[in-house]
Amino acid sequence: MNTPTPGTGAPRSPEPGAPGTRRTGRAPSLTRSDGTPVRVLVVDDDPDLAEVLSGALRYEGWEVRTAGDGARAAAEARELLPDAVVLDVMLPDTDGFAVLRDLHTVLPDVCVLFLTARDAVEDRIAGITAGGDDYVTKPFSLEEVVARLRGLLRRAGMARLADEGPRLVVGDLTMDEEAREVTRGGDLIELSPTEFELLRFLMRNPRRVLSKSRILDRVWSYDFGGQAHVVELYISYLRKKVDAGREPMIHTVRGAGYVIKPVASR
Repeated sequence: MNTPTPGTGAPRSPEPGAPGTRRTGRAPSLTRSDGTPVRVLVVDDDPDLAEVLSGALRYEGWEVRTAGDGARAAAEARELLPDAVVLDVMLPDTDGFAVLRDLHTVLPDVCVLFLTARDAVEDRIAGITAGGDDYVTKPFSLEEVVARLRGLLRRAGMARLADEGPRLVVGDLTMDEEAREVTRGGDLIELSPTEFELLRFLMRNPRRVLSKSRILDRVWSYDFGGQAHVVELYISYLRKKVDAGREPMIHTVRGAGYVIKPVASR
């Protein structure tokens, strides 16, 4: 397996995040929509490369885990529920495309950046066709990997700049948690306190399917005795206000729950 080599994409000395170093020109911090650290899973069977990548991503303030094969990647993904995955195409027990298919059964909207030594056009097409969002070939620069991940996460509505204040943003839907104001496309949306809390929980978990029981637990704290119909009722209220006359953002996943996600660009 090819790994970054000095002068052709390896991290320059000192490495990002090394003790006693200071990176200049550092981009503003990126967090999840709820203000918690971005979660990234790095899947590569080269432990040195995985460690270098992890160090660069942790320096961004992100929560990072690693896996060296497909089986471990599946286990880590189910526990971490990552926002993004850096995924090597060639693994000892399978290939990255198979791992991606498995990931999508748990996280259908996770951002995936393929990492590979193969740079043929057909390989790039195969990666994107398989459901990957971007493709980086080795040798590479750590700055490029980080920049591409930041771009993927922001475009997917799964992360925001830490200095944007107490706001949640999913597509053209924005919530100011302190002012308790919600707008979509610049239009103010009036919500009841319960509708606001339900929308806030959805927006803090963009692109993640939330079950009725989990919503009841977090929004109502089981005050309604686990009656799922109250969730259905308030979801319908939200749809009439958030999605009325617009492309829908709130979706029902039959048998699983509800999810909010940006409208797909055309």
